[in-house]
Amino acid sequence: MTIERSKIKWNGWGWTAHKDPFAGRDDLWTWLAEQLGMPSLLATPARPLEEIAIADSRLNPAERQAFAAILGADRVRSDNYERAFHALGRSYYDLLRLRAGDLSVAPDAVLYPRGEAEVLSALSFASENGIAVVPYGGGTSVVGGVSAANGPFRSVVTLDLSGMDRVGEIDTVSETATAEAGIYGAALEKLLHAKGVTLGHFPQSFEFSTLGGWIAHRGAGQQSHRYGKAEDWLLAARVATPKGILTTNAFPASAAGPRLTDLIVGSEGAFGIVTEATVRLHKWPEQSDYRGYLFRDYASGIAALREAAQDEIPIAMLRLSDAEETGFYRAFGNAGKPKNLSNRLADAYLDARKFDKRACALIVGYEGRASEVISSRRRFGAVAKKLGALSLGNGPGQRWYEGRFHGPYLRDPLMDRGVGVDTLETATSWSKLDALYAAVRTALETAIRETAPMPDARGIVTCHVSHVYPSGASLYFTYIFPRALDREIAQWQTIKKAASDAIAANGGTISHHHGVGEDHLPWMAAEKGALGIEVLRAIKHTLDPNSILNPGKLIPS
Repeated sequence: MTIERSKIKWNGWGWTAHKDPFAGRDDLWTWLAEQLGMPSLLATPARPLEEIAIADSRLNPAERQAFAAILGADRVRSDNYERAFHALGRSYYDLLRLRAGDLSVAPDAVLYPRGEAEVLSALSFASENGIAVVPYGGGTSVVGGVSAANGPFRSVVTLDLSGMDRVGEIDTVSETATAEAGIYGAALEKLLHAKGVTLGHFPQSFEFSTLGGWIAHRGAGQQSHRYGKAEDWLLAARVATPKGILTTNAFPASAAGPRLTDLIVGSEGAFGIVTEATVRLHKWPEQSDYRGYLFRDYASGIAALREAAQDEIPIAMLRLSDAEETGFYRAFGNAGKPKNLSNRLADAYLDARKFDKRACALIVGYEGRASEVISSRRRFGAVAKKLGALSLGNGPGQRWYEGRFHGPYLRDPLMDRGVGVDTLETATSWSKLDALYAAVRTALETAIRETAPMPDARGIVTCHVSHVYPSGASLYFTYIFPRALDREIAQWQTIKKAASDAIAANGGTISHHHGVGEDHLPWMAAEKGALGIEVLRAIKHTLDPNSILNPGKLIPS
């Protein structure tokens, strides 16, 4: 079930064999340059690994021999590919460094344990000898959550859990399953589907992320409205720490004090390494139905989402694009193509119905028993109709569903042509949502314009509501901009800080589901408060007294 690392890009997204979807599309790049206010887009290929120098491993022979005695020599790896692959995650900042050949944070070795006992032994040795340990699942973190930073320690090893992918009991009576943390999403769902059940956790990184990573970064799948976020479906876990195994129980409910499982979700490997988890399952849906609506404006779309959430309509997913995202994807899909009769008729129809550039597209998904899907579709359809929405049928929903994991593949070809693209997400209450949306959009647009490589250059900022709750919702921003190639890291840092400051100042959380990592660490103290940070430090000191686990993440120093 484990994915062979050599088949995945070490400095980009996904399979090495994946083809550039825009190869030969000069018309598309000309169109995008115009949108960004650039005369043209420059070729900016990534440096090949063969041309990059990597510093010698700082592990001494005795340390390497000790790890080999625990794991076996073949599972202590320090070749250039392994060290480069595990140096960083897949954030925009990570990719800037990887593509430029900056492997200054490459681990000194990569360890591949095959079981909990080996993890414990490796952690014990590392703690006793002052070696930092970075847990690694699929490596898809977009917030600097797996960078192999050694912090105050002389050396660092990455502990790759992908060899721990066994599934234990799948209890269809209790609708629970127990599995090792290194199992990839697709492999886990295949086994569950064979038993007629599902975890229902389908993040965009689904193909390349792992169960342990979902837990460690408090993930949310695209259908979390029905199946819940990680904190909802995680029932119990086993966590290896330098002090031993922390275990929690899979009781359906308990009043025996605080729930220790809550310390594990979102802990990002700073408290310990999840080795095994017991999760809540659902019956495999009898029917799935994804369809589209078009609202006249963002406000009416937001009103529909809030009503659906607060009326507790059983829905798997609600994804509302703002006018900019709606318009951009339509224009992007049509770029370089002549407007045919079908396009002209569609435009005329929308004009007649008074849908203009303020229109916002919504994808709504229903899953479950057939009768439940029919009922939910009818109830939400009534809400949408009341608010003046136009039903677009199943076509948009089906296209989204079939391509729901493809988005990250678009980033590499954009970066190959001097274009930056990054995402950020937050969440707040319904009453604060409009102000937060406006503030973050303004911050992004302003910072992009001020850091642009040319006076007339500009960015494209889009947003969609990705998850909804009775009390509020999550906003997911994507921003595309021309890179200032002589200062591209400083450019990104300026944009990121402006947006994050706007989030903090307008009542949003610094992260809804991406996590903290290194990128969001500067805003943690303000969100958690001084006493909250002190509590987190106390937990870490108890479980990881020498602070070897994932230095520089989650908890401010």
